[in-house]
Amino acid sequence: AEGLAEAHSEVRGVGRPVQLWQLTEAGNARFPDAHAELTVQLLRAVRSTFGPAGLDRLIDARESETLASYRLEMDGIDGIKDRVSKLAEIRSREGYMAEWREEDGAFMLIENHCPICAAALACQNFCRSDLAVFQDVIGTNATVERLDHIRAGARRCAYRVTPMVEHRP
Repeated sequence: AEGLAEAHSEVRGVGRPVQLWQLTEAGNARFPDAHAELTVQLLRAVRSTFGPAGLDRLIDARESETLASYRLEMDGIDGIKDRVSKLAEIRSREGYMAEWREEDGAFMLIENHCPICAAALACQNFCRSDLAVFQDVIGTNATVERLDHIRAGARRCAYRVTPMVEHRP
């Protein structure tokens, strides 16, 4: 009745179907989740075992993988507005609760949640990496700057994407 578990039937030969039960997302939320702490512990272990350079290599590898994935999804999408919109869609799918809007000749990309916040608090290079990825996938005809940052105490991360103005002689 509280939506903590759900059942489904499965036929297993002769006789009535077997009723199988599993926890719903709300049910799973009742149990401890140590993913964030595990992530922070692993980052500390990488830093202490391989040094800061080893941690940087790990973040660089994640950045390369993210960049390849985003570039693939951006393939065929032209125009800064459409690219910002697609980036917001991708980031929302990843749990950032992203949105975008047009504002004063620029575009705002706003992330209302950070699913990697524990990792980002333990290592600021994740945030640096995200900003580099955004700049790359938006393109060289715009600049991307971070205005608000959850790590700095803001309620969200917000980025301004400003199209470059062509100067004609």
